[in-house]
Amino acid sequence: MQSLYQLLQMVLTLYSWMVIASAILSWLIAFRVVNPHNQAVYIVGDFLYRVTEPALRPIRRLLPHLGGIDISPLVLLLLLFFLQNLLAEYWPR
Repeated sequence: MQSLYQLLQMVLTLYSWMVIASAILSWLIAFRVVNPHNQAVYIVGDFLYRVTEPALRPIRRLLPHLGGIDISPLVLLLLLFFLQNLLAEYWPR
């Protein structure tokens, strides 16, 4: 059971890092630091979008429009950290 717990913790941590990377890449593209037409940037951006967007879309629908500021990654990260803490607290040892 302990190995399943560690696997779930690692998956949640890895997904958290993907959400962070997706948010940072979107800022870099928005401020024209990186070129989204570059094939490597496009591939990484497309992968991160496909992985994170299914979790971010429902959050975006629930949040009010804040005038161009997207806080859905922050909300998702808070939910992921909450899940990690909940898992750590209630997992049978």
